[in-house]
Amino acid sequence: MPNVDLAETSVRELNAALHKLGKDTNETLWSIANPAGEHSIAVGIDAPITVNIAGNVGYFCGGMNKYANIVIDGSAGQGVGENMMSGRIHVKGDASQSAGATGRGGLLLVEGNASARCGISMKGIDIVVKGDIGHLSAFMGQNGRLVVFGEAGEALGDSIYEAHIYVRGPVASLGADCIEKEMRDEHKAELGELLKAAGEIHKVDVSEFRRYGSARKLYNFNIDNAGAY
Repeated sequence: MPNVDLAETSVRELNAALHKLGKDTNETLWSIANPAGEHSIAVGIDAPITVNIAGNVGYFCGGMNKYANIVIDGSAGQGVGENMMSGRIHVKGDASQSAGATGRGGLLLVEGNASARCGISMKGIDIVVKGDIGHLSAFMGQNGRLVVFGEAGEALGDSIYEAHIYVRGPVASLGADCIEKEMRDEHKAELGELLKAAGEIHKVDVSEFRRYGSARKLYNFNIDNAGAY
């Protein structure tokens, strides 16, 4: 098992070693010590490995992740899991703003709270936050799912497209074109599958959540005047 101490090895060297790994690598379990809030740790991984990071990380940890299982035993700075494509990132503490931004796939699990713009411009990622989220979360959410056990800040889902939002706690306010929607059986099943994937299915009741999504009003063009848009 490779053990990397960032007090002795640079982040650049660590990432270079991770980028060399192939999909058939035997070095499948990595342990990272002394992250000390460094930025861009374990970014761009393209191999099915597990990376355990013992401590707090800075900006963009796990960005562009593909296949890897990244566990952060601490809190994460801005943009954790940004543009991740697949795999799993588990933050055992809190996440700063823009967690999972523009994520295209995979699962981001945050044990604590996530700050503003969680899931901004999400494109297929699944995000589960066991605490609260800040304002403008899921802003311009194009696809994917955001699940929040706690409270949601102001302007939730502003300018949302096709993303699904599930919140158990109170919502401060909804953004433009975002409304509460009926929680049908298929949505309960979808939420249940996502909670199962996150390992949280036995901890909450899906019936306690409310669903939010696009009212689709922004896409209805006015063609009353001789077909003019």
